[in-house]
Amino acid sequence: MQALPKLQIILALGFLSFFTVNSEPVEMIADGSFDNSADGFWASGGVVLVRERGKLCAAIQSGGEPWQRLLGVNDLLLQPGKFYRLSMSLEDEGRHVFPVLVQRNAEPWTAHATFGGETQPGKRGFAEVFKAQEAEPAQIIFHLGGASKPWQLCLDDVSLVEAAPEALDESVPVAAETGAREMPPVVNQGGYFLDGPKRGTIMSGSDAPLMFKIEDAQGAMVGEGMTVPAGFDETAGSRVHVADFSAFSTPGHGYRLVAGALKSQPFSVGEDIYGRLRIDALSWFYPQRSGMEIKGEIAGEAYARPAGHLQESPNQGDTKVSCLAGEVAKELYGKDWRCDYRLDVSGGWYDAGDHGKYVVNGGIAVAQLLGTFERGLVYEKGGSPVLSDSLSRIPENGNGIPDLLDEARWELEFLMKMTVPDGEPLAGMVHHKVHDTQWTGLPMLPHLDPELRALHRPSTAATLNLAAAAAQGARLFAPYDPEFSARLLNAGKNAWRAAATSPVLYAPSSDGRQGGGDYDDTDVTDETYWAAAELYLTTGSARYLSALRKSPFWSSSVFPASGVFDWRGVAGLGRLNLALYGDRLPEKDRRMVRASVIDAATAFLALQTTQAFGQIYKPAENRYDWGSNHLILQNMSVVAAAYDLTGDNKFLAGVRESMDYLLGRNAMNLSYITGYGSSFARNQHSRWYAHQLDSRLPHPPNGTLAGGPNSTLVDEIAKEKLGGCAPQTCYIDDIMSWGTNEMTINWNAPLVYIASFLADTRP
Repeated sequence: MQALPKLQIILALGFLSFFTVNSEPVEMIADGSFDNSADGFWASGGVVLVRERGKLCAAIQSGGEPWQRLLGVNDLLLQPGKFYRLSMSLEDEGRHVFPVLVQRNAEPWTAHATFGGETQPGKRGFAEVFKAQEAEPAQIIFHLGGASKPWQLCLDDVSLVEAAPEALDESVPVAAETGAREMPPVVNQGGYFLDGPKRGTIMSGSDAPLMFKIEDAQGAMVGEGMTVPAGFDETAGSRVHVADFSAFSTPGHGYRLVAGALKSQPFSVGEDIYGRLRIDALSWFYPQRSGMEIKGEIAGEAYARPAGHLQESPNQGDTKVSCLAGEVAKELYGKDWRCDYRLDVSGGWYDAGDHGKYVVNGGIAVAQLLGTFERGLVYEKGGSPVLSDSLSRIPENGNGIPDLLDEARWELEFLMKMTVPDGEPLAGMVHHKVHDTQWTGLPMLPHLDPELRALHRPSTAATLNLAAAAAQGARLFAPYDPEFSARLLNAGKNAWRAAATSPVLYAPSSDGRQGGGDYDDTDVTDETYWAAAELYLTTGSARYLSALRKSPFWSSSVFPASGVFDWRGVAGLGRLNLALYGDRLPEKDRRMVRASVIDAATAFLALQTTQAFGQIYKPAENRYDWGSNHLILQNMSVVAAAYDLTGDNKFLAGVRESMDYLLGRNAMNLSYITGYGSSFARNQHSRWYAHQLDSRLPHPPNGTLAGGPNSTLVDEIAKEKLGGCAPQTCYIDDIMSWGTNEMTINWNAPLVYIASFLADTRP
């Protein structure tokens, strides 16, 4: 047995379909039938090998990372450019998914191929073909760690033989293709600013710089250069190179980055796509509205539908909703919690691709739309289109109020409706969510939802979300609708007081059977900080400044590289707004909060230089989080704020380059924004944008952001298709992959913010 250092999960280079050969192939695995105990397989710590009855069985301890429980065989001599067929039988008493890698025996563990091994109860065959990349001695290795319980894997008939290539099977799904075939260069498919950074990424096993070219739409070379090797990228599972063509400044369309025989998707130079993206990403919210007919002449005929959850039949709608009660409530809340009232909670936005409406997601989403407006008002000095009354595709065009505020109002009205009435227990607190009492299937248009709706118990987190969002809305609506502004401020103050009377009323977690997501949160110190920040910014009251100074977030770091903020952690949003709009703060405090944003943004730029795909994102252990795409946007918002505070162009360049990743410069070679680029996500998880399931229904509208790679494979499609994926490739554009391909209001809201920043900002 040989002890090896930690290995990396490798992206396959050169996967092909199965082949036949005309002559008898030479077997490269000694004793692959395990009849003579002469096979040469070894195991690392946590794995014990037993050879019996003509098979090799590995007893694997639970826990650890995948690479901490290894099984392998070394010293395989492959010839570069030739194809090999690896086959075996796998036997298990349960189901396990694990990477099977072919790579160099020693550092830097150069990849030949990686495959997703999978077992089911009983015996199962495994056979894959790959193209060898180098002549150095190779190994076959299994990453078997990470299981919740000890388990046993048995191998038999392991074989590695040369194979003859045939035509590539172009029907291989995109997700499998990117995990197993040599990739073309990847670029921002939407396009590059004329005066901004212009870089692409090339996945190649070469250690030496590569020549690259820029071709125009007619195939003529208009630029060339040499790549900078960036080493092995764990997130992509490949050695990578960066091609920098920032000096190229000829406006045009149809350009391609070329490396060897491989060409990127086309891209433009000098086209402003972000003004259009701002409109599409904002207009996306109108068809998400609940309680309103969606008109085809506004949203597009494919998206027309009746109002959702107004009808008394079949689901009794959202106009007279009672509280969750009975055994389910007892299970969730520890007693038969109930209320004797019904609320009209119609309106608001559907949270994602289901019919639920959640205050904590609505709070951060509406806040970032309001933030888009406030930034345009303050930092673009009122000259931004975000102040327009005809910016987006909504029915309120021309009513004298900017469209961004109209859209925000639809959600703010709903958030206020979720408040417990006066005279009731927990009066002034805010119900955490409203959704069906049972999950519905896909597809399902909102007005056809047959399930009963129920309010869930109030929570401190939801109450503070209303306090923050209402206070922010109050200062922005004041010039346009003073009466509504006063209502918002009153609601925000009341919610703040109510939260103080029930400071630890947490939203519980459940087993997910209740027809909606949990959005549980057992730490509301960040919501308290955010609410105090918004109330202070709006009122200037010393009581809110005092609350801010008492917060554990007052002078601490709130900007981790793994993702600045989301619905569960909103301290970063409070800090940004204090820095951007805190002119009332005492001078010492104002300098402190602004310096914290600038310092965080500077650190993000340093991190960005280490990422070969240009994204501002580096999660712990390179495990991409749920909604990784929106976390990248949130990190970008910190860098955008630093630009607004300093005017330093390095921050603007950082935001511009980080958008490259979302628009196609990633290991999937895919734009994660529907309608943008040549190859883009179009099957996001949704009950009404369900074309993949019913051709009569539309794809999601242009401007829809897909959640993106998620290293935790939580849905059945991801578990089936993405086993052993490198972090950036843990994504599949499938409507049933809600863990990687969800769409949500709090993901599209920061897309609006960043698209607006990029559309408005010029150095």
